[in-house]
Amino acid sequence: MSNSSSITQFLLLPFADTRELQLLHFWLFLGIYLAALLGNSLIITTVACDQHLHTPMYFFLLNLSLLDLGVISTTLPKSMANSLWNTRAISFLGCAAQVFMFLFFISAEYSLLTIMSYDRFVAICKPLHYGTLLGSRACVHMAAAAWATGFLHALLHTANTFSLPLCEGNAVGQFFCEIPQILKLSCSHSYLREAGLLMVTACLTFGCFIFIFFSYVQILRAVLRIPSEQGRHKAFSTCLPHLAVVSLFIITGIFACLKPPSISSPSMDLVVSVLYSVMPPAVNPLIYSMRNQELKDALWKLITGHFQ
Repeated sequence: MSNSSSITQFLLLPFADTRELQLLHFWLFLGIYLAALLGNSLIITTVACDQHLHTPMYFFLLNLSLLDLGVISTTLPKSMANSLWNTRAISFLGCAAQVFMFLFFISAEYSLLTIMSYDRFVAICKPLHYGTLLGSRACVHMAAAAWATGFLHALLHTANTFSLPLCEGNAVGQFFCEIPQILKLSCSHSYLREAGLLMVTACLTFGCFIFIFFSYVQILRAVLRIPSEQGRHKAFSTCLPHLAVVSLFIITGIFACLKPPSISSPSMDLVVSVLYSVMPPAVNPLIYSMRNQELKDALWKLITGHFQ
């Protein structure tokens, strides 16, 4: 038996037991990480350099790419290092920092996706008011609110979680430190305080989901009323990438939180955690660039050095 004051490190769940599979995991995740770094960095650089992309939609996309880089950089490097060096250890402070940073980036990203749905709603349903409702100052304030929300949310949960006494060992049943796994190590009834915070978070998350859902209901209705097929196609092309990113983010998150206990196992938990923490940051740049001709043209100009 031990308590949190005597714990100096945690043991993360390995992806494999054999050395060959550990190295395979390292190279596979290294490829995914480099792809995510390249894709998101290209979007950030393209949006920053091309004057034609200095619009609210691409400003929010730049922020989304920054957050994606933060999410994937919080979890993968440590996991890859552990596989490469055949260890499971992460320090107590390192685990707390990982919990804080992951919550910070993932919470800010969800807030930003909600703001981006509002951006698409105004652009499609209230185009005449777009410049008024989404001026440069308003966009900066909304993006700052998303980052601040993530910071406050992460600070509250991290401080509360690591103030609990831990006496159920130091083995974390996940490849990175996350709150539900840390709570399993607690031997105090004060974990109900963290459960209360999680309930508040769940309510806020559901509220954002409802906002996104009804925004897209209104967008769909407005798009179907556009008389020209070309106009409908253009409207859909600006909305579908965001809708795909939101769907991937929400579906993987919901499945991670609400998966039936009957299918819960260490290997299943690892797969699910990869789905919601690794795949969205890696896939988002591809989703946004596939149907966005304007972004693809700007990216090509960046690569060939033809910016004006």
